[in-house]
Amino acid sequence: MSDDADVPESHPRYESLLTRHRIEAGVDMGITSRQGLIAQGRGEAYDYLLGEATINSADRAERAAAAYLLRADHAVVSVNGNAAALVPGELVALAEATGADLEVNLFDRTEKRIERIADYLREHGAEDVKGLTADDRIPGLDHERAKVDADGIGDADVVLVPLEDGDRAEALGELGKTELVVDLNPLSRSAQVATVPIVDNIVRAIPNVTEHARDLRGDPDSQQEVIDSFDAETALTDAEAAIRGGV
Repeated sequence: MSDDADVPESHPRYESLLTRHRIEAGVDMGITSRQGLIAQGRGEAYDYLLGEATINSADRAERAAAAYLLRADHAVVSVNGNAAALVPGELVALAEATGADLEVNLFDRTEKRIERIADYLREHGAEDVKGLTADDRIPGLDHERAKVDADGIGDADVVLVPLEDGDRAEALGELGKTELVVDLNPLSRSAQVATVPIVDNIVRAIPNVTEHARDLRGDPDSQQEVIDSFDAETALTDAEAAIRGGV
């Protein structure tokens, strides 16, 4: 994006400012909602306390997420406006590395935004993007994020839900789906109910999961070992300690 060039790489907050520009550009393109600006700021605060780096427990969570995606019968990566603005190409690369589907899912849903995000993902290499059909619903939710594709999230056994709403994360879990959540707040409901809570910035988390997936691909024994050795409670405890104590 053109605004990226306005931030000198020598700036001590280069990466943080870069993500802000991407969210702003997402709003201008009609991909990200204005509420997404607030959500981005909230996440930045936690990332600052984490030292704007991937802590060890987050890396272990990212490896576990990769293993779950590879072992899934049907994995789906849920994409909202902020995720699309921040890591469109990285989401496409993750889907390709794991065989997962991409599905657009929005709280502030309009058909125009859904189509714009789907088109944006295609511009970054996606061949098939779900979310436009919305012929199924997640039970117990009264808002637009309940709408999913029957052959997408509706059918999935493993769902990666970056920057997710807590109530839908909880509802997906109640359906028996394995949830992989990217959330910088370890105390959020999304992180608390996740099978794998990844407490990391999405701009680092998605490429890391992809790298781990490429490393684990074709090795089901290692995949299962990674899954068996991962403990969600420990990951959350470690992340909270890092935030409270400083990195």
